Amino acid sequence: MNFDAKKKRGWMKHVRLAALASLVVMAGCHSFKKENVQPPTPLAKDFKPTVQVTRVWRSSVGKGAGDSGVRLRPAVQDNVLYAASPSGEIAALDAATGKTLWSKSSRTQGWFGWGDKKRKDVFYSGGPAVAGDLVVVGTLDGHVYGLNAKDGSPRWEATLNSEVLSSPVISGGLAIVRTGDGRLYGLDAGTGERRWAYDQTSVPLLSLRGNGPLLVANGVVFFGSDGGKLVALRMDTGEKLWEQSLASGEGRTEIEQLDDADGAILLDGSTLYGAAYHGNLVAVDGPSGRPLWTHPFSTFTSMAIGGNAIYGVNDDSQVWAFDKNGGADMWKNDALKYRWLTGPAVQGNYIVAGDMEGYVHWLQSGNGALAARERLSKKAIRAQPLVVGDTVYVEDVEGRIGAYRLSAH
Repeated sequence: MNFDAKKKRGWMKHVRLAALASLVVMAGCHSFKKENVQPPTPLAKDFKPTVQVTRVWRSSVGKGAGDSGVRLRPAVQDNVLYAASPSGEIAALDAATGKTLWSKSSRTQGWFGWGDKKRKDVFYSGGPAVAGDLVVVGTLDGHVYGLNAKDGSPRWEATLNSEVLSSPVISGGLAIVRTGDGRLYGLDAGTGERRWAYDQTSVPLLSLRGNGPLLVANGVVFFGSDGGKLVALRMDTGEKLWEQSLASGEGRTEIEQLDDADGAILLDGSTLYGAAYHGNLVAVDGPSGRPLWTHPFSTFTSMAIGGNAIYGVNDDSQVWAFDKNGGADMWKNDALKYRWLTGPAVQGNYIVAGDMEGYVHWLQSGNGALAARERLSKKAIRAQPLVVGDTVYVEDVEGRIGAYRLSAH
């Protein structure tokens, strides 16, 4: 089979680290010894929660991400939750009750009924993102759709070169989209017309499945690259301003040299924080790109900031807290080791994350002690939980979404 350079780069992004790719499958069959992978740490049967969890509602959208490797996460605006599924559904739910406000399925004739009469399924994989009255979502085959947030009706369609695995960002009249071949695009938010494109000069042939979310602030787009860099672009033109290394890319084998920055870039004041697989947690001065401090930390999920701490899950699924002012260790919890947690989110005085068996865990932010757990389903949770106000929304790989609130005993 012949591939041109663009297609080859997109194709190689599909290569997964074998142990990580098998985790979702193993969550169902538990063949850990056969696969030579550490089994998840058992949950304590005598665990006594110190905070009460209330599940407000549970619903579902489509069939979910399955074992595609896509980390689908809902978006919330004005008390409406938007969610999509690779099986072709996108829906808006009342964020307070879970009631469906509208739902659209692409398993119809043409893209949303447009075009010819042959059925073309849409495999949603990036997003949705919402701002104002616009919802933007990307697909596994490189399409991006702009929809009316009020009813899901189509507005525009854009065709790109590769799959969209992370959520677009809508800002400054643009929908900014990242594709699996290492490119970023600035699309007109009103029409979908391409305004600019940024092409990374080099993309590793072997990389982890996924792309970290984009961060837009002060007219700049920040993202973690497949090569372990924190990159800053001008939002209006896509011109690169600076980049800073999060990992060295050193190692004897290609597996050891994997150094993707697949988590979100965090912003606190004028300081950026980023981390990479086989790399470091790095604090960077946002305007200049100058590194402020570095701490060894390997992760392939997003981190979170709360108070004076940065919270993260390392590549053994241990939860860590670091002082955001210098990177010093504050605490570590290994009670959930090898349970392959999602990236953490901060909910009040607690840290919340999902695991490979459908459990949602809450830890005390001050010392990392386990505080509560609930089970959304028996399927893996891969996407970082979303906290909005006093509610956290969690989505599993089969499209189930749960909303939870906390109250002290």
